[in-house]
Amino acid sequence: MREEVRRIQQLLEQQLYITDSAIATSLYLSIALGKPLLVEGPAGVGKTEIAKALASALGAKLIRLQCYEGLDATTALYEWNYPKQLLHIKLEESSLASEAEKEAVIFSEAFLLKRPLLQAITQTEAAPVLLIDEIDRSDEEFEAFLLEVLSDFQVTIPEIGTIRATHRPLVVLTSNRSRDLSDALRRRCLYHWIDYPSLEKELQIVRAKVPAIGENLSSQVARVMQATRTMSLSKVPGIAETLDWAAALVALEARSLDRMIMAETIGCFLKDEGDIGAFNAELEAGRLD
Repeated sequence: MREEVRRIQQLLEQQLYITDSAIATSLYLSIALGKPLLVEGPAGVGKTEIAKALASALGAKLIRLQCYEGLDATTALYEWNYPKQLLHIKLEESSLASEAEKEAVIFSEAFLLKRPLLQAITQTEAAPVLLIDEIDRSDEEFEAFLLEVLSDFQVTIPEIGTIRATHRPLVVLTSNRSRDLSDALRRRCLYHWIDYPSLEKELQIVRAKVPAIGENLSSQVARVMQATRTMSLSKVPGIAETLDWAAALVALEARSLDRMIMAETIGCFLKDEGDIGAFNAELEAGRLD
């Protein structure tokens, strides 16, 4: 088992996803046990990237369902292609087929628009990676619907019948904890929490993702970001903002940080006026040099 966990960790790192044995173990168990993996943590710490890196590492298709308030089963599962159905009806008006036969045609798979959940269930080549991103943004009704899908990986379409998954998808759910998820959903999942990275890990990530950055500059960037997260901010920057800032500094051909370039590029990692004011105050006081 340890060899398999290490192999997963190596595969992820080949995709430039710097990880640790805890994440690799969670992914291994999710695959081995056939259970969804729920990944929680602050925004911007790489939760979504886990699914992307896993799909790339395994050579699997990534299917993403982006959750939002008001998301319903129809949008996530399937819809009928009404314009195509209407066009077919007009073209077949003079047909001698019975009404039942016409209805059977227009409510067939050829007129079905597969949304992410149905796409994941109907993959025939190999098991896809299904990313259900920011599940906490959806409402409780959708969460309840999702429980049934994740339990059986089958759906019933009244006009067609029950469709069962040929290959059980590898499922990764992410949450920023904007609301509490139900106990029922948590019970059906394995769980992993991702926090902000340590200085050493953040430095590894920056150098892997922004290879053009120099060693000195990458060290300065990582230290400033670590210090910034200790401040009382309304929107704490994650590793995504660190990478944005590092890439911006490379684009500006910066070799090291100074107060001027930090002030000019602050919008790469802080996105709130009050947070920018607090950062500039720390900068002026010399506590971020």
